[in-house]
Amino acid sequence: MFALRMFQLIEAHAGKLSEELMGKLESSENCRQLVDKVPAPELRMRTHEIYRHLSDWLLARTQSAIEERYVGLGMRRAKQGVPFSEFLFALSTTKECLWQYLEQEGLLEDPVELLGDMELLHSLGRFFDRVAYSASIGYESAHRGTSADPSTAAAHSRQHVEKAA
Repeated sequence: MFALRMFQLIEAHAGKLSEELMGKLESSENCRQLVDKVPAPELRMRTHEIYRHLSDWLLARTQSAIEERYVGLGMRRAKQGVPFSEFLFALSTTKECLWQYLEQEGLLEDPVELLGDMELLHSLGRFFDRVAYSASIGYESAHRGTSADPSTAAAHSRQHVEKAA
């Protein structure tokens, strides 16, 4: 019940969450170049998209789908001249806005429900971590001037990680 209610609230209020996030990003000195270098409509679309389709990303998408999408985004932001630290700040703020919203709606107050859906909350954190990792691959690829194809860059990264392990 908790998971269903959480997803319904997040996705129903994606616009509100997105606007709140945009306000935080636009007023922060920690992501000035991100706001200046990424066209406002694109940034708004991305912030709305992550909240609007969160259940799909958490429940239906594979690791490779996340990599493909966010390696590409990392490459795009690198080519736009956005410092990686600012990208990470924006991602962290995205997650922070989400947590604040869940607390505000009282979704993190009932310990019995919370314990019952701890895996979902873990998946949420893991999703944002995978986004950050995948985007970092895109940044590295863009700076090396290697593969412009996000799926190729992600596959190359997986091979590199598997060899290192």
